[in-house]
Amino acid sequence: MAAGNVHTAPNTGRSHTIGLRRDGTVLATGWNGDGQANLSAWRDITDVAAGWRTSLGLRSDGTVVAAGRAREGQLSIEQWREIVAFAAGDWHSVGIHFDGTAVAVGSNRRGQCDVSTWSHLASVSAGSLHTVGLRTDGTVVAVGEHGAGACDTLGWSSVTGISAGSHHTVALFDDGTVRAVGNNDFGQCDVHEWAGVVDIAAGSTHTVGLLADGTAVATGNNADGQCNTEGWRMSLSDSGHSPRI
Repeated sequence: MAAGNVHTAPNTGRSHTIGLRRDGTVLATGWNGDGQANLSAWRDITDVAAGWRTSLGLRSDGTVVAAGRAREGQLSIEQWREIVAFAAGDWHSVGIHFDGTAVAVGSNRRGQCDVSTWSHLASVSAGSLHTVGLRTDGTVVAVGEHGAGACDTLGWSSVTGISAGSHHTVALFDDGTVRAVGNNDFGQCDVHEWAGVVDIAAGSTHTVGLLADGTAVATGNNADGQCNTEGWRMSLSDSGHSPRI
């Protein structure tokens, strides 16, 4: 895969990775036990999202395609229209309509799909049993499993980015600082000393931050080396957009 042909940063699930080409076609690699990497027929794609055993693709017309495990209903997106952003969780999928409202399908055993009252959304992220949404005013809403504290986002403001791990939630604030709530068994929420951050990403049990100088910081579970970001340096892409993780 030539880097010059990739339109967006790769999107990673727990065990597979999706890449979006400039021509709207898609690449996928990794575990394919449920067909989540069978994406060669996708066309006219503008964004991708990888869940645990699922893959989602956003078409330019606002409809969504999906592949992978469908047992919990997370691929029931045929009726979705005018979608501008989306997220794939472990067992559920969430989308944002052009008017800032949300829709969700899949497992709802912890209320993680109870997003019908949300409005003025700018982005959304889905974890294992919870969902978080960033409003256009910089506040955050969350639904789902409350036991681990991943939904304890009440009072957050001036947020510019959110990311949901399996059982934790990470927020980037407009001053470049980061906050995290939820399960911290591996130290994945130990981000309070980070500064100068421009992007964040939450994995299952680890968290990564991209600094303004293109270097990366990481904390949490490092059993497979997923926090070994020392020496990374990312530069501006040829499109002029900021680097992403």
